[in-house]
Amino acid sequence: MTQTETGKAEFALHSERVALDGTLQPATVYIGSGRIVAVVRDAKSSGDESPESECIGPGILPERLGDRVLMPGLVDTHVHVNEPGRTEWEGFNTATSAAAAGGITTVVDMPLNCSPVTCTADALRQKLAILDRKLWVDTGFWGGVVPEHLDDLPALLEAGVLGVKSFTIHSGIDEFPRVEAQHMRRALPVLAQYGVPYLIHAELEQPSAGAPVSIGRHYRAFLASRPRSWENAAIDLMIDLLREAKAAGVDGRMHVVHLSSADALAAIAGARAEGLRLTTETCPHYLTLYAETIPDGETLYKCCPPIREDENRQRLWRGLEDGVIDFIVSDHSPCTPQLKHIDSGDIEKAWGGISSLQFGLPLIWTEALQQGVSLAQVVEWMATRPAEFAGLGNRKGRIAAGYDADLVVFDDRYRGTVRAEDILYRNKITPYEGREICGRVESTYLRGQRIFASGKMQGTPLGEPLLRLPEKAHRATRNRDTVGAIVE
Repeated sequence: MTQTETGKAEFALHSERVALDGTLQPATVYIGSGRIVAVVRDAKSSGDESPESECIGPGILPERLGDRVLMPGLVDTHVHVNEPGRTEWEGFNTATSAAAAGGITTVVDMPLNCSPVTCTADALRQKLAILDRKLWVDTGFWGGVVPEHLDDLPALLEAGVLGVKSFTIHSGIDEFPRVEAQHMRRALPVLAQYGVPYLIHAELEQPSAGAPVSIGRHYRAFLASRPRSWENAAIDLMIDLLREAKAAGVDGRMHVVHLSSADALAAIAGARAEGLRLTTETCPHYLTLYAETIPDGETLYKCCPPIREDENRQRLWRGLEDGVIDFIVSDHSPCTPQLKHIDSGDIEKAWGGISSLQFGLPLIWTEALQQGVSLAQVVEWMATRPAEFAGLGNRKGRIAAGYDADLVVFDDRYRGTVRAEDILYRNKITPYEGREICGRVESTYLRGQRIFASGKMQGTPLGEPLLRLPEKAHRATRNRDTVGAIVE
């Protein structure tokens, strides 16, 4: 049995399969004041004695979940919410509702495609000002690094972002221009002082004689227009910059977002062997979809970098299993149906982005079954590791005493299909509609409060902004006098 030093349980959940320490095992989770008070493994499997009364309190009868899986709430560190400014694309209320329905209890919002983009402290304050009664899950924020606002970076970090992001190619939004090596070189020492990661959309445009003249409706032409070599070159640049910084005494952290090129895995592994702090993520669309099955004219599949061939997809799975890829996030990048050019099927003109926030867990679990990967491993990739990456690992991403009682009841044996009528994010379009899936989120708890059950949101929004305040970095407790929770 594990327990906190203070606090009394108010209710409890028991399952024959609780995600603990990389396995599924029978246990009871006791919850009080929004935290996990104690985790008591079944005596028949652990030898634990009965719960200690000063921690548990008398008369608490656990709700029995049978063999439905009790897991920690997922942590999605790559979500484009687009508010303020482009709320016709998405918004905090709809995005965080969809997250809760997908078993995600913490998201980290990207600095674009909102307006203003989150590249200054003032832009972050504008975003925080519109959050009242909109957050169904706890929400952190990435800032942005663009050439114009490099001098604003310290103030942005002091304002509470968890880290920052840049593009090495046009972002699709003119107000968020790409950076060059010189800009990244300037940012790295500042970020190292604050101990936060530098996220990079890693595509570096390279001249190619074989690039298609026109893409139009042709998916293979679009795929050829953004080859693996673009990603590989950008990642090589990141590694060179980290190596250069380390030689100068700067312990920089860089992170490859939404890796799609498996060709880059060897370079990433090699950089880590050198002691460079380079991490990476990938996404459900790169792990479950592949180019050979994408029809021409189906614009919902367009994203950047693109969905590549099946052999590449299989190698990404091996990269996860080998630990070269650290975790899985959605890269939920929604827009209006009009911007997707669904009717014309013009892939060249369509906005690049996949809407899948609500369905990541069942999509990945369905494919994991085919890959021979356990559900406990999926939890590690979608909850524990992204929480640690974002600096939230002391309170999110695992079931343990003292952690936030962010919990998900998951029926891993359910069989069904992705249906548009179930979607809770704003624009109800996804390339996964009609796809057969295994697994369903039955209920989601945020800090001990049930916020989703039986296909519907429950109660009122209880989510909080999660801000990293450097001057208070060692205070991990909630402070109601600030705009959000303080995290390390």
